[in-house]
Amino acid sequence: MTAGTVTLVGAGPGDAGLLTIRGLRALEAADVIVADRLGARGVLDGLAAEGVELRAEVVDVGKQPGHHAVPQDAINALLVSLARDGKRVVRLKGGDPFIFGRGGEELAFCRDAGIAVEVVPGITSAISVPAIAGIPLTHRGLATTFTVVTGHEQIRSLGGGRDHTVVLLMGIGTLANSAITLARGERGGECPVAIVEDGYGENQRVTVGTLDSVALQAARRGIRSPAVVVVGDVVTLSPYAPEALSSSTTRKASQQ
Repeated sequence: MTAGTVTLVGAGPGDAGLLTIRGLRALEAADVIVADRLGARGVLDGLAAEGVELRAEVVDVGKQPGHHAVPQDAINALLVSLARDGKRVVRLKGGDPFIFGRGGEELAFCRDAGIAVEVVPGITSAISVPAIAGIPLTHRGLATTFTVVTGHEQIRSLGGGRDHTVVLLMGIGTLANSAITLARGERGGECPVAIVEDGYGENQRVTVGTLDSVALQAARRGIRSPAVVVVGDVVTLSPYAPEALSSSTTRKASQQ
């Protein structure tokens, strides 16, 4: 039996138009596609809507309402098992496989098992989703560096001021704590914040506030994942920002 292969493909933020050409070619050549829910499923649905027919079997390993995601160890074992059966396997992952996607773990596991692996990078939501709201992560005169973290991580030691952009992935559940923690540093409570929900999806929505106000805003608007949170002065460049930030300033002044 001919040995199979595994290709880790970054699906991007969920818009089929942002899938790379190399990623599309891998999907077209695949026997089996092992897909995440976020990003990956949106791309597969988008390709189908555009008339792209993929002959591969699709195995869904992402979390769905009513049941939990397939454990990472089981995904690793599945990739190896399929490849050992001679299959050309595409592991389709949301965003970029190596940005909080555990792609490095899957790569190492497959290689340790003697499976040939190729990596096709994808466009990470950390950069592409803020761009929807007109927010560059760096901008001359406003920000020269940025840091991408998840809401599940400790951000207490994350230094810098408003010129150091912070991007929070998977950060809605811990938003209040993250905002309080970041406001205690040089950024201060008036530091601008933007939340972009469901980037490139049907329910895309942008909320702009400050570190002092954003947790209450999120609660009042019923903000849900998936969402990307951007903290820093670059938020002021967004066309959504001027009215929102001026309203926040007016409310604060009236309360004093």
